[in-house]
Amino acid sequence: METTLARMAGARMSLHPQPLNAAAFAPFGDVIETRPAGDPGAFPINGGMVTRHHDLATVELGGGRALINLFEARPYAYPMEIAMLERHPLGSQAFIPLSDRPFLVVVAPPGNTLEAGSVRAFITNGRQGVNYHAGVWHHMLLALDAPSCFAVVDRGGDGNNCEERWLAQPLRLELPDA
Repeated sequence: METTLARMAGARMSLHPQPLNAAAFAPFGDVIETRPAGDPGAFPINGGMVTRHHDLATVELGGGRALINLFEARPYAYPMEIAMLERHPLGSQAFIPLSDRPFLVVVAPPGNTLEAGSVRAFITNGRQGVNYHAGVWHHMLLALDAPSCFAVVDRGGDGNNCEERWLAQPLRLELPDA
């Protein structure tokens, strides 16, 4: 299912999430997930007892330092209004689910303009994480169904690394049919 923005007769635009995959998400960052058997980036370590899934995301620190955090997210009521996005101009930000529950990812390309028509939505499979590239617009963490825990790798250090911007016209985020 493709992400679509559809203007309903006289109503606001709606945003429909598509399944998250590396190719579709590439303009916004990296998908963090295990690699299939045989992939050269997945190899045995520790006497063959562990498989290392190597170099899954590019952490951008912009002269800062890496922060490792845990976030506990409560689900919103859906459908919901997407009215504001944020970006981190000085570094990337990665969200890795620890609860094995799908979550939503709402993003827009980096840049000084933020247009409702450029906003995309993805739904993870519960085991995929995301790493937003520096400057990519994104919504706050969007848990589904139940509270969820995430490991978050972020940039710390000098400089303002969070900018928020309101959309000229809010979007209605609609969940895919179950």
